[in-house]
Amino acid sequence: MTSTRVQLCGRFVVDVEGRRLEGAFPGRQGRLLFAYLALNRDRPVPRSELVEALWSSELPRDPSDALAAVLSKLRAAVGNHHIEGRSEITLVLPPDAHVDVERAIASAHEAESACSLGDWHRAWGASLCTQTIGRRTLLGDYEAAWIDAWRRTLDDARLRALECYGRACLELGGTELAAAERAAREVIRLAPLRESAYGLLMESLEASGNVAEALLVYEELRQKLREELGIAPTELAQAEYRRLLGAPARG
Repeated sequence: MTSTRVQLCGRFVVDVEGRRLEGAFPGRQGRLLFAYLALNRDRPVPRSELVEALWSSELPRDPSDALAAVLSKLRAAVGNHHIEGRSEITLVLPPDAHVDVERAIASAHEAESACSLGDWHRAWGASLCTQTIGRRTLLGDYEAAWIDAWRRTLDDARLRALECYGRACLELGGTELAAAERAAREVIRLAPLRESAYGLLMESLEASGNVAEALLVYEELRQKLREELGIAPTELAQAEYRRLLGAPARG
């Protein structure tokens, strides 16, 4: 069976059973419509919801007719058997379909599951998949509230995958230690208040023999939390700091 690939992050690509279709879509609205259906292909989508997705800022004179025209052209490009329904529309792709956004989110879950099981090689591979997709902008030529929501979902998946990647690299050790440090620093850059990333960075620096730098990381976290939120690091972070200092952790 020929694979089906839908790429919504970065370059827009729709390859259905060996046929490249995106060039036949009815302009920008056709791409937006297909993207919305692809991101929601697990359920029938009401026509009213599609209208709002395509024309969120300014409705056409007759939204129903406008949607019908775009939908008709999209059906012709993709095939009626791939777009089902009348009052509610469903995109039907082959069982082997690869939708990049779905894969990024699923791979982040897989990486977290592998980390919880201590399967570091599987966590390493799954987290790289999410990172590769997450670095590209979802539907970069478009702006809409629903696109922003999906971008936030992907950003969260990327952060989680980065942490899993860093943890896997730390546990694998050896030449991967430098990658663990880089991953932790990248998470902190993207999410400056994410305490777990500071903990990962402290552990990575300690594993590389840089305990003094690890202590400085804790101090950076402490100051940032105090200045921005008026709180102290969690007891877990404090215990790690005391351990690095050589003091016994409190029970």
